[in-house]
Amino acid sequence: MSRRRVAVTGTSVVTSLGSDVDDVWNAICNGKSGVSLIERFDCSEFRVRFGGEIKNFDPRSHMQIDGKALRRMDRFVQFAMVASDKAIHQSDVLSASFDPYRCGVVIGSGIGGLDEIEDQHSRLFDRGPERISAFMIPKLIVNAAAGNVAVHWGLKGPSSAIATACASAIHSIGNAFRLIQGGYADVMVAGGTEAGITPMGIAGFARMNALSVRNAAPCSASRPFDRDRDGFVMAEGSGILVLEDMERAQKRGANILAEITGFGLSSDGLHMTQPDENGEGAARAMIAALEDATLPADKIDYINAHGTSTPLGDRAESIAIRTVFGSHADSVAVSSTKGHLGHLLGASGGVETVFCIKAIETNTAPPTINFETAGEGCDLDYVPNEARDLKISHTLKNSFGFGGHNACLIVSSV
Repeated sequence: MSRRRVAVTGTSVVTSLGSDVDDVWNAICNGKSGVSLIERFDCSEFRVRFGGEIKNFDPRSHMQIDGKALRRMDRFVQFAMVASDKAIHQSDVLSASFDPYRCGVVIGSGIGGLDEIEDQHSRLFDRGPERISAFMIPKLIVNAAAGNVAVHWGLKGPSSAIATACASAIHSIGNAFRLIQGGYADVMVAGGTEAGITPMGIAGFARMNALSVRNAAPCSASRPFDRDRDGFVMAEGSGILVLEDMERAQKRGANILAEITGFGLSSDGLHMTQPDENGEGAARAMIAALEDATLPADKIDYINAHGTSTPLGDRAESIAIRTVFGSHADSVAVSSTKGHLGHLLGASGGVETVFCIKAIETNTAPPTINFETAGEGCDLDYVPNEARDLKISHTLKNSFGFGGHNACLIVSSV
């Protein structure tokens, strides 16, 4: 069976650097950081007191939405609603012979409604079981983002939510890609969303020793591939794409931003939180994506790395890239934009896929900021500290999650 081509006709991000794609991209290329001290709650007694927090977020300043409906949405859902609204409007996809039964949603999240869990837990013990909100469950479940997006726009096609930790968004986009490829849908809203900057979220990851503890210098705390990296920086937000059957998009005269050409996934099958030290599972996922795209490794111009700024993860990913790309590994540009934003967990792949599309559009490889001295085993071209003009036709996006979940996406120019 022939496979349909899949276009990207809409993109959006909600991040600590803003919610306009072009503005955020310019900030990224100019080396700006959205990491700061946390203001949503008192964390003066916490081991970690900073993150990629979105300040003063009000969905109603970004989209038209009923206040009553909004109160029934956790923060992670609100991020996804705003990002989906912007992406759908950019694509103008719902105004062209819209068939709701051929339009679906796949939006992932690593954690879901942690804000709601903590709030209702306090209610339970402070005020008793009868004071728990009747809307608690539909607010906190991981599929609440996909469900609310489908409800708001009346999308009746394939709809699901994927929770594979930090690989959630790439798995979501990849699954949406496959649904359109196989003819099961014509349009998919896909990506990830996360709101893990809560007391329990920060404390939990800190207790794992997963987070950077550079409280005195938040902006330089996320240091992908650098010798002095000491953990990732928690961040929040959403990244959403509108994917569309290429023929349909061309027929309606859509502005086609890029094409999804390959998707690969694998499992380490080794450890719940630590990657394979040689990146074997990550390498298999990259190879699978290249094979899916029928693209030789030396055609990849830019890799947006998972690059979380963890000692084990960055080294393993670097080894995996060298394994897959061989001699081309010395000439491919590799960067991690988590130095700017921190790690958005299940939303990171959605936001970073948007950056891959902007890299193609602007022929610019974004920098890896806070990079001073390469860490052991980190011997690639990480585009240190300054964006680089570069002709970019094919990009590869890596995302790897707890549980050994690996996902890779190839995004190409049209």
